[in-house]
Formats: sequence, C-alpha cells, structure tokens
Amino acid sequence: MVTEQEVDAIGQTLVDPKQPLQARFRALFTLRGLGGPGAIAWISQAFSDDSALLKHELAYCLGQMQDARAIPVLVDVLQDTHQEPMVRHEAGEALGAIGDPEVLELLKQYSSDPVIEVAETCQLAVRRLEWLQQHGGEPTAGPYLSVDPAPPAEERDVGRLREALLDESRPLFERYRAMFALRNAGGEEAALALAEGLHCGSALFRHEVGYVLGQLQHEAAVPQLAAALARCAENPMVRHECAEALGAIARPACLAALQAHADDPERVVRESCEVALDMYEHETGRAFQYADGLEQLHGAPS
Repeated sequence: MVTEQEVDAIGQTLVDPKQPLQARFRALFTLRGLGGPGAIAWISQAFSDDSALLKHELAYCLGQMQDARAIPVLVDVLQDTHQEPMVRHEAGEALGAIGDPEVLELLKQYSSDPVIEVAETCQLAVRRLEWLQQHGGEPTAGPYLSVDPAPPAEERDVGRLREALLDESRPLFERYRAMFALRNAGGEEAALALAEGLHCGSALFRHEVGYVLGQLQHEAAVPQLAAALARCAENPMVRHECAEALGAIARPACLAALQAHADDPERVVRESCEVALDMYEHETGRAFQYADGLEQLHGAPS
C-alpha cells in the first residue's frame, strides 16, 4: 500500500520544472496507476506548467483514470482559452473518456468552439457519451488498454474499414470507429491503411492516426510517420503524435527521424522527440522504465 507521503513525493517530482521531462513523465505514469484523490490533486496542480506536451499528457491521464473527481479540473482546462489548443482538446477528450453524462451539455456547448480541434474533440466526446447511454456502458474490452474516443466498428474487413476511414464525407465518429477497428485488426495491411489517414483533412483526425499507429507499433508505417514529422507546416499536435509513435515502434529508421528533429524550433515537437528518443532507448534495451510507463499510458496490447 502506497502511503500519502509517497504519493506526495511522486507528485513533487511531477510539478517540479527543474526535473528532467522524462522523470516528470514517469511520475505522471505512476500517479495515474495509483489513482485516488491524492494522485488527481497532484496531476491537476501541474496544469500551471508551461509545457503543452506535459499538460496534454496530464489531461490524457485524468481521462484514462475514469474518475469523476477529475471532472472539475478538466472542465476548467477546457474552458480556459489561454491554454494551448492541444491541451484543451485533450481535456475535452478526457471528459468523454470518463463517461459521466453530467458533462454532456457542456461538451455540446464547446462543440462549436472557434478552435476547430477543440470543437471536433467535443463533438466526438458527445457522440461517445450518447453511444454509452444507448449501449448501456463501455464497449467490450479489446486488445488495447486505452479508453478510446470512439468504440471500434463492428466491421472486420480491412478493405471496407479503410474505405470508411478515408471517406471524409462520413461523420468523424464513424471514421474514428473504423480507425480503432483497424488498430485492433493489426497487421501490415491495417497499418498501411491507417497511415493513409495521415493525409486526411482534419488535423485532429491525423493526430489520432499517429497515436493509433504508435499503439499498433508496426514497422510498415514508419516512412509515413517520418514524413509527417518532417513536414514543418504540419499541425504541431500531429507531428508530436508521429514522433511518439516512432519512439514506440523503435526501429533504426525511427531513430534517424527522431534525431533529425531533436532540435526542432517547435517546442512540443522538440519535447516529443526527447520523450520518444528516451522511449526508443528503453524499447530497444527492453529496460523496465520509461517505455513500459509509456505503454501503460498509451494502452499497449494486453
């Protein structure tokens, strides 16, 4: 049993900007795993940090914990227009992940937010909450540990799922459902289909494709992920997810791509490459430290 003092010591590491980013992320993973009001309080406190990457991961963790006690701070973050769009987006997604219908009206309100990534996220969160109400709770657990913004589609044919994924005339929720079904299907054909989504119109959609490819960890997607990371005109939240996906896949070509952007002028990309390079090191060394923590955070296969 972890004591309150031990939780506080971990929390102090998380909120200390003088600590290396990797140490703060490990503290975050640990608090997420521990759960409870103390962990939520420390994670909530870290939203005053100046790293958008860290704050977005804070929101993600609070959503994955599925503890309604995190709702007030997530609402505050979503409503705070001074927060970076990727942080507000993640707060909206986290509110959907918790699954409490009390936030439904708020999410509907922010579904028309002027920041398109925030608006689309809240639209998806509304659809997820409505789906949960219609189906009586969470979808059946799949091979991954993450709480996803949409349940996987029931379709199993990779070709038809690819068609649904790439059809920009379809509702975003349906395309997300195809995305998670492709991830669950796995294999090279699914990875290549998902990678095609990195060229679709919505930055939010492209960023989720990067995230899913990081979960899938298939080498076939490396060229497309590296190309997206190298596109300086690409939305930073997309480049960030592509960097972390490359760290998770951890092949030599991933290392070269990450090293090329380790000093990227965009802070969230630079920090994501720092995180991903650390991840790569531990993935290739099979050491139980950062990589295992990131698998826990992003939902590796169970």
